[in-house]
Amino acid sequence: MGYVIGIDVGGSTTKIIGLKEGIIESPMFITAADPVSSLFGAFGKYMYDNGIALADVQQVMLTGVGSACLETSLYGLPTAKVDEFMANGLGARYDMQIDPLLVVSMGTGTSFVRIHDECIEHIGGVGIGGGTLQGLSRLLLKTQDFRHIAEIAQKGDITHVNLQIGDISNRALPDLPLEATASLFGKVSSDASAEDIAKGIICLVLQTIGGAAVLAAVNSPIKDFVLIGNLTQLPQCREIFPSMERIYGVRFHIPPHAEYRTAIGAALAYQGH
Repeated sequence: MGYVIGIDVGGSTTKIIGLKEGIIESPMFITAADPVSSLFGAFGKYMYDNGIALADVQQVMLTGVGSACLETSLYGLPTAKVDEFMANGLGARYDMQIDPLLVVSMGTGTSFVRIHDECIEHIGGVGIGGGTLQGLSRLLLKTQDFRHIAEIAQKGDITHVNLQIGDISNRALPDLPLEATASLFGKVSSDASAEDIAKGIICLVLQTIGGAAVLAAVNSPIKDFVLIGNLTQLPQCREIFPSMERIYGVRFHIPPHAEYRTAIGAALAYQGH
C-alpha cells in the first residue's frame, strides 16, 4: 500500500501529513502568500524532504477552505476532497478512546463537531479564534506574531487585566472559586503593561472558546472535549483549560499532532475510518 497524503489547505497556511499502514509520518506545514502557492509548496517540500516519489502515492485527500482553489488532480495523482468538519471529526477521534466527545477546532474562528458512535455532526461554532487573537494583538500590541505574543504573555499577570470573583466577593460563590473570571478585561487600566495585555488577550480567546464548548454540550452526556488546531500550541492552554476543567467538571484533551488533526482526518477519510 502506498502513501495517503492528507492536506489541510488554509488561506495561506497548508498542513500536510502522510499516512502509511495507519501510521502518521512527518507532519509539516508551509506558509505562503495564497492557497495555491501554499498547497503546491507544501506538497513539493513534503515529497522532497521525505524522499517520496509520485509513484509511491496512492491517494491525495484535500480539505480546508483553500482546497476549493484546486479544480483538477494534484500532479496527475488520484485526488479527492473531504468536508472539513468530517475531517475534523475523523482526525480528532484518531487514537482517542473516547465516546462521546466534542471536537473544538480552534482555527481563525472555532467550530464544534459532535461525535457519538459513528455519527460525526457539525453543530456550530463561534467567531473567536486565532484571527481574534491576531487582530486584537495588532491593535493593542502592534504585533500579530503568535510566538512573540505567547512569549511576552508568559510574563503577564492576569489579575491586572481580568476582574475575578475575588475582586467582588470575599468568599467563593457556588461552583465559582475566587480566582474564576467575573469579567474578561474588566479590571484593565490604561497603563497596563504589554505583558499583561498579551496574557489578557490569550485568556479572552481561550476562555471564551472553552466556555462556548461547554455550553454547546449542555443537556448531553458529553464531558470530553478534544482541542485541535493551531491555538493548541499556545503554552497558556496548559494553564487555562485545566482551570476550566475544575470549574465545569469536564475534561479538555490536547492530542499529539493536535494542529495537524484536520489533515490526518482527510487522510483517514480515504481509508474509510
